[in-house]
Order: sequence, then structure tokens, then C-alpha cells
Amino acid sequence: MRKSLRVAGLATACTVAGAALYATGVASADQDRPRPTKEPHNIGLLVGEIDAYYGATKGADGVWKASPGSPYAKDLARIQAKAKKDIEKAAHHGRHGKKKPAIVLDVDDTALLSFDYEKSTNFTYDNDSWDAYVKAAKRPAVFGMPELVRYAKSKGVEVFFLTGLAESQREGAVTNLAKAGYATQLDRTHVFTKDKVNPPAYLGHCATPAAWNCTTVQFKEGTRKHIESTGYDIVGSFGDQTSDLAGGYADKTYKLPNPTYYVG
Repeated sequence: MRKSLRVAGLATACTVAGAALYATGVASADQDRPRPTKEPHNIGLLVGEIDAYYGATKGADGVWKASPGSPYAKDLARIQAKAKKDIEKAAHHGRHGKKKPAIVLDVDDTALLSFDYEKSTNFTYDNDSWDAYVKAAKRPAVFGMPELVRYAKSKGVEVFFLTGLAESQREGAVTNLAKAGYATQLDRTHVFTKDKVNPPAYLGHCATPAAWNCTTVQFKEGTRKHIESTGYDIVGSFGDQTSDLAGGYADKTYKLPNPTYYVG
């Protein structure tokens, strides 16, 4: 499943919200009089705002793309500029003891942009179509992120990827990362996927071969803890969801924009 506990999609989420909140004159079990509620954001307007934010354009090949001059791209550039200053400072001052500095990046919509999938599916999610999309390995890089990785490596900072993609999707993700310009090590010690069949021992508090019970936060927190245990200090953790970043084991966190879905 995409990441973990992903909301099915914008349309579904808004439909559910609408069913719950539109009832401006509905009595409930705990009250005998209707209580007014606030009408949620109109879904048509919301999709338009998302398109404008990304600078959405559809190419002759039918692929939806974000614009490099969009508000989305500008927000990314601002976050990345701050991150580069922090990385340079961390690498220069070397406040890591005997540990080597490192950064950790989520993959979906942090390293690789899935905006075309969101638009093509009308912001809904399906396991099979998502699996095929990932394995096609055609996603573009998120603006500026390959450059950020190159900058970090130029400062002697190790780079890791930590994704909620399934182990069966590893090959597609690794192939895509390489094609998208991530010139860094992409082996199993640098790219961590979600292996529910043979979970690593360091996730034993929430996952065994018999049962996977890790939340997104537990999975990512436990993996960052493992990375640090191998001799690294994670000076920066990057993700498009707050669940990518929660749980500690990173000196700083950087939340990239993503208004198209939510992962709890």
C-alpha cells in the first residue's frame, strides 16, 4: 500500500467530510435540535487551487506536470535553501562526535513527484494502479531535491532514503531514483522499504514475520534509530507528511509541501 494508512484520495476524503459536515439541520443522538455546522471547502474549487499551486500542465503525452515557476516550486526552493545552510553548518562544525553526518529522505513526493498519478486518478488511490505506476519508474524528481542530495554529498554527508513503499516495489523505486538524477548509493543499506514479509530485527517492537503492526511513525522512527546505531548522526530528515518526520532521531526536520493526500 502507498506509504501507510493513506487517505483514499481527495475526492473520497471530501465526500466523507461532506457527508459528516454538510448537515446544517440534522439532529443527533445527543441533541434534539439541529446544530449548524460549517460547510467544507468546495471540492471543485479545491482542485482548482491545487492545480494553480502546482502550475499544472498536461503535456502532449498526456502526462500531468508541475511548473518550475509555480508556488509549489518556490516553496520547495525556500525550504531547500534553509536546509543547505543547515547542512553546511552541521558539516562544517562537525558536532557529531565520532559519527558521520547523514540526511534521510522519504521517496513519494519528497524525492519523486507523483502529481501525474494524483491528477490522472482524480486524487483517488488504488493498490493495483499505484503499484503499476511505481514499477513503471517514470516519475520526475521533486524540484531541487537531486541538487540538494548532490550538495549534501559534496559536504561529506551520507544520504539515505526511507520509504513506505513495499519491498516488492524496491526495484521500481531504485530505478526511478537513478533515472531522476539521484547520484548516490541506492543499495539496500541506503534505501529502506517496508518489508512486511521479513521485517528487520530492529522493528521487533512492532513487526514480526507473523504480524506487521508498525504505524508509519513507528516504522520511520525505528529505521532512523537503526541508521544512527550504525554510526551516523542524522542532521536532517525530509518528508512531505508529518508522519514521515515524527518520532525523533534527526537533528532537524524539513516538511515539504503536499496538499494532494494525507498519511497519518
